Amino acid sequence: QVHLVESGGGLVQAGGSLRLSCAASGRTFSSYAMGWFRQAPGKEREFVAAITYSGGSTYYADSVKGRFTISRDNAKNTVFLQMNSLKPEDTAVYYCAANRQRYSLSVALGSYDYWGQGTQVTVSS
Repeated sequence: QVHLVESGGGLVQAGGSLRLSCAASGRTFSSYAMGWFRQAPGKEREFVAAITYSGGSTYYADSVKGRFTISRDNAKNTVFLQMNSLKPEDTAVYYCAANRQRYSLSVALGSYDYWGQGTQVTVSS
């Protein structure tokens, strides 16, 4: 069992930056691949970024590539999403998720076994 809690969301102007954190409970965090997803009002939840268990590989949605960076600190049971050059279309609730398949960089929601409660990111124009 993995319990995930996101933090770091807020209101920021277009062009600004935010750093999201996802703190995980449990001693097995380092064996999970992790992902970030987001859901805007009236839209389906979509993939943002993923990272393997060791942090050795990452994968990004085209819409955030070059602006967002996913990373993890296994010693602190935390995964991060650094978001730069934010745009109004990045406004959404952001969720982190854990995948038992440690080498997975899946974009599919169904591949993830545990989810956090989400943190709101609002980008004003």
